[in-house]
Amino acid sequence: MAQLFHPSINTLSRLSIFGAVIVAIVLWWLLAKINHSSYVTQLGVARTQTVPFSHKHHVSGLGLDCRYCHTSVETSAFAGIPSTKTCMTCHSQIWSDSPMLEPVRASYRTGEALVWKRVYDLPDYVYFNHSIHVKKGIGCVSCHGDVSQMPLVWQASTLQMDWCLDCHRAPEKFVRPRSAVFKMDWRPPTYQVALGEQLVREYHIQSLISCSVCHR
Repeated sequence: MAQLFHPSINTLSRLSIFGAVIVAIVLWWLLAKINHSSYVTQLGVARTQTVPFSHKHHVSGLGLDCRYCHTSVETSAFAGIPSTKTCMTCHSQIWSDSPMLEPVRASYRTGEALVWKRVYDLPDYVYFNHSIHVKKGIGCVSCHGDVSQMPLVWQASTLQMDWCLDCHRAPEKFVRPRSAVFKMDWRPPTYQVALGEQLVREYHIQSLISCSVCHR
């Protein structure tokens, strides 16, 4: 029986298969790059708000502690958003006539809450508890960046799963003393891993990487 296909077809077939594999790898690499790009993660993008609240001014300039506004961060999954009454504790006396703060005064008069744009917004299928991380010695800076240098807050971490797992796999690299959790100027010592290993034992921190820890 006569040969139907020229022998060169075998070479062409091999090239097609290898080419398809290479194209698939390149596409996967491109998708991974796009997924980690600031366009998708919104990393470093400052959020404009109804009131241009400056963390830099209030934290670095005035020395306010995170817990003054985020009152439930130590006891709840949600860190909490300050009520207008909290703002007016100071601003009924300071900058009380500033046009920039009129939305705050209007909110206080009417009882209608201010609307803030979320900077960090995890998907609904992800469970995260602020209080657990605070109790285990994870500093605010580890996730939110140094907000004392942010006139407007921007997202300082991707919140993607591989970023979370970096800490969950090796918590000793990130944990700090509980007394330093809310300190923006705390810097890890040169012996961070040794300190971290000690704190991991002291705080009973486990390397939790099971899916059910965050996906419930």
